[in-house]
Amino acid sequence: QVQLVESGGGLVQAGGSLRLSCVASRIIFNAMGWYRQAPGKQRELVATISIMSGTNYADSVKGRFSISRDNAKNTVYLQMNSLKPEDTAVYYCKVLGPPEYWGQGTQVTVSS
Repeated sequence: QVQLVESGGGLVQAGGSLRLSCVASRIIFNAMGWYRQAPGKQRELVATISIMSGTNYADSVKGRFSISRDNAKNTVYLQMNSLKPEDTAVYYCKVLGPPEYWGQGTQVTVSS
């Protein structure tokens, strides 16, 4: 079993920045990812990072968001810059298994 705890969400004005963190309860040898779910919408991929730190981004966040990981700290980060109101969502951390694990989510709200 793996527990994932996200933090760093909050309220920010458009154009601002936030950094999300996801701490795992043990070392993770899998790829990890950030997903988000806006009200009334399906959960969608934001970014993924492999164990060797290869990255992949959704087109909507390319050039604005950056995913990274610190394997020594069992932590994955999501640096979000130039935030837009449409980035408002609950952001979830995920271990890309199998098996898969999800965090509980952290709310990000971007005001216009």
